[in-house]
Amino acid sequence: MDLKDIFGPLGNRGREWTQGSGDNEGNWQDEHPAYPKLRMPRIPKLWLTLAALFIVLTVILPAIAVFMTNLYWFESHGYEAVFWRRLWAKCALFFAALIPAFLMYWLNWRFAWNSGVKHTQGANDSAGNAFAGWALVAFALFFAVINAIGSMGYWSTLLKFIYPSPFGETDPLFGHDIGFYVFTLPFIKFLRAWLQGLIAVSIIGSLSAYFLTHSISFYGGHIETAPKTKFHIALLGAAFLILWGAGYWLERYDLLFSPTGVVYGAGYTDIHVVMPALVILTAAAFAAAVLLVVNIFKPMWKMSGILIGILIITGWVARSFIPGLVQQYRVKPNEYEMEKPYLAYHLDYTRRAFGLNNVRTLSVTPETEVTADELKADQETVSNIRLWDYSPLLRTYKQLQAIRTYYNFTDVYIDRYNINGKNRQVMLSVRELDLAQLQNPTWVNTHLEFTHGYGVVMNPVNEIAPGGLPVFFMKDLPPRSIVDIPLNRPEIYYGSKGDWYVLVKTDVKEFDYPLGDSNARTTYQGDGGVNIGSMWRRLLFALRFRDTEILFTGALKADSRILFNRNAREALAEVAPFLIFDGDTYPVIHDGRIQWMQDCFTWSQMYPYSKPVMTADNTLAHFNGVNYIRNSVKATVDAYDGKMVFYIVDDNDPLIKTWQKIFPSLFKGSSEMSPELWKHVRYPEDFFEVQADVYRTFHMTDTNTYYNREDVWAVTSSTQDNNVRPNYVTMKLWGEKSPEFAIILPYMPLGRDNLIGWMAGRCDPKNYGELLVYKFPKQKLIYGPVQVEALINQNPEISAQISLWSQRGSDVIRGDLLVIPVGKSLLYVQPLYLKAEKGELPELKRLIVSTGGRVAWAESFGEALEALMGQKVMAKDGTSITVRGGDTAAKDRTKPQTSQETGGTDIADLVKTAQRLYDSAQKAQREGDWTRYGADIKELGSVIAELERRIK
Repeated sequence: MDLKDIFGPLGNRGREWTQGSGDNEGNWQDEHPAYPKLRMPRIPKLWLTLAALFIVLTVILPAIAVFMTNLYWFESHGYEAVFWRRLWAKCALFFAALIPAFLMYWLNWRFAWNSGVKHTQGANDSAGNAFAGWALVAFALFFAVINAIGSMGYWSTLLKFIYPSPFGETDPLFGHDIGFYVFTLPFIKFLRAWLQGLIAVSIIGSLSAYFLTHSISFYGGHIETAPKTKFHIALLGAAFLILWGAGYWLERYDLLFSPTGVVYGAGYTDIHVVMPALVILTAAAFAAAVLLVVNIFKPMWKMSGILIGILIITGWVARSFIPGLVQQYRVKPNEYEMEKPYLAYHLDYTRRAFGLNNVRTLSVTPETEVTADELKADQETVSNIRLWDYSPLLRTYKQLQAIRTYYNFTDVYIDRYNINGKNRQVMLSVRELDLAQLQNPTWVNTHLEFTHGYGVVMNPVNEIAPGGLPVFFMKDLPPRSIVDIPLNRPEIYYGSKGDWYVLVKTDVKEFDYPLGDSNARTTYQGDGGVNIGSMWRRLLFALRFRDTEILFTGALKADSRILFNRNAREALAEVAPFLIFDGDTYPVIHDGRIQWMQDCFTWSQMYPYSKPVMTADNTLAHFNGVNYIRNSVKATVDAYDGKMVFYIVDDNDPLIKTWQKIFPSLFKGSSEMSPELWKHVRYPEDFFEVQADVYRTFHMTDTNTYYNREDVWAVTSSTQDNNVRPNYVTMKLWGEKSPEFAIILPYMPLGRDNLIGWMAGRCDPKNYGELLVYKFPKQKLIYGPVQVEALINQNPEISAQISLWSQRGSDVIRGDLLVIPVGKSLLYVQPLYLKAEKGELPELKRLIVSTGGRVAWAESFGEALEALMGQKVMAKDGTSITVRGGDTAAKDRTKPQTSQETGGTDIADLVKTAQRLYDSAQKAQREGDWTRYGADIKELGSVIAELERRIK
């Protein structure tokens, strides 16, 4: 029978009845309808040729171009071994799935077709059988290819299965090492599902063949089936049932990730009801498979059906109805006692999975308020308090330092540098190229001339220039610096902006930076990117980017290079897609070059009893569903040549050990990172936020406290929806001897606004990665951020002034309220910015400080502290003033005389005096001497007033 024979006209028109084979074996119909053959339409060879050419040009050649250019890109970075290992895993899975799938489909469908034809057609139609044979091969190959392509996505699952690493910890239910669930179980589940899908498609195809050849037909109100058909389908069905039963057996392990009940993981009902039900269902599936085969030889369908039905109904009822009944009437009335051991597992394993089992907890009782002596003693903390908020400072950068429309600042970053022998906390940003703002975006401009950004802007966190603007350590084009931080390569070819390709080392000089009436131009001197000198490579990249200009431009030379994948985070993800990347890629000036630093995380969703991350915060959405995470890798990308380096910073993480086995050439040890670069490593903010969010609940180690949710913390106030964000600060942690760089976040009791504690992640190399949590007493009020904001709003002077400013065409911007531990208490600091309603240049006009329920503000930080303390914090010569509200005077200090005191000072002398006072104030601010700073500023104000009077 020909495949074309099966498509006969509907109805009785053209239908003929032919004599059967005579061998009906008691139940096979003697006559069956035969259908006339239909001729398949002939397709002209021209159309076939055009279709083939279209596929080659639009699918095959671009795919080859992408493959080859990706290979060149990996080779340019020295990671070709990573490229080939991933390709090997994908190809291994492809062919391991393709060959068995093809054989499975083809052999089963061929057997079904031939068996059906034998029963329905006495004489062989050689031409029809040949066509059918090739059609079956084509169908089998088509479905096998689809199956194999789908399997390629599991390349990482395969590699982790081949190279597992033990965790050294076992689950409490089955006693398997955690590595079994992370590395082995996912591949076993994939293999079972793949085999079951293979058999399911084989069954569907075989049944289709039997129906099409009428080996299975409906006659006289019942189904007529040939004996060989029964045998064939029964064997396939038995194999399907065995794999189905294996699925129930593996599903027992999924109970360790059960989200039902008060426990995430297996609880009382899961273990005592659901697990036995899964065992019953497994037995039912295996029994059904055996009976299905037995019935081929000795029919006992009724008894088999009853037995299998009882097993299936028992398992289904035990899984569907009984768990709810047991949970409702047996567990809930005694829930805590029955779930207690599983709650302990849940608490313990969740803390382990998120690295919270080694948190160092200290119980402290803060004093009511910060004293002047504490401010004096902790000058390094006070002098590094961040007065500039990220968003207003970014606007200021864009207005003052973008210089040209085609430059832009994406974000502001915080870091610390050793400047003039002192550790200073700074804020910085890089001036990147923004092609969207290019006035004439021709092909030459976008790909040959405008190729890179240029320079860095940096300011200290605690200094304010006259007019409320930042004091720049580094600024302008070409970069000017007043600090000892060398920057020999200010060009930014790789950064955080969107990616587009550029061609360098061409006959066209690149735009470097604007210079007077002309522009400074340069030629790329690095070895980044891929050589594009040959015609073959031009063709490949023209196909990849669908840009024929690459082929026809006359600017390329033999040593020309193409730079692409220039977004630092995306480039790292291209090399290591199995890692999760922090949302912040921050720049570091190291060894005269700009390096982008990226935090990378190993992760899993298969850590038993650990509750996964589920957050509505879009900045943390990339962690959703993850229930194990480690910051095991720090990566760097050179802004000039794009060189990428992955450093392992957590040697104890089993996942990074496995990835290191898989890609040994990809990772370097932390000891290979430069000590100077190590000084800029910081605890990643995203990871810290996830840990802090988990710790809100899982700081409770007592199962009864956790069950009753008696001590849940929050990072969101009871009256506001926005979260308090973590902040990087240089501070002396309570109990420590010297200041250090850390990220901190305060906690409040759920539903309350007072502080209950705060968490700190240590960033300095000596203590990197340690988490400290300070717990405050529950019986004492410690003001929280929202309460301090309320105190600020209730201050008559502040409230009136803000209202006045808001009514005069200005926008008042309130920066982050920082909670800074100083001495044995807490200091609250909030900057206040003023921005013209139609302008984009915020100016820092006031600094608000608070402690002990008192609030003060002033134009400078030193004056604000002086107003808050009710006294001078430190005399200009270093002598402290110890009296608040008393009559003890400060030690006499020498100061420049103003014009009112001298009467005869001329304008030139006043200008010199003003310059000297300004320099002195800046020096005092850098040294953290806020009293001297305030005094100098006041004196400077008097000198300026006298100058204005004389000029008038």
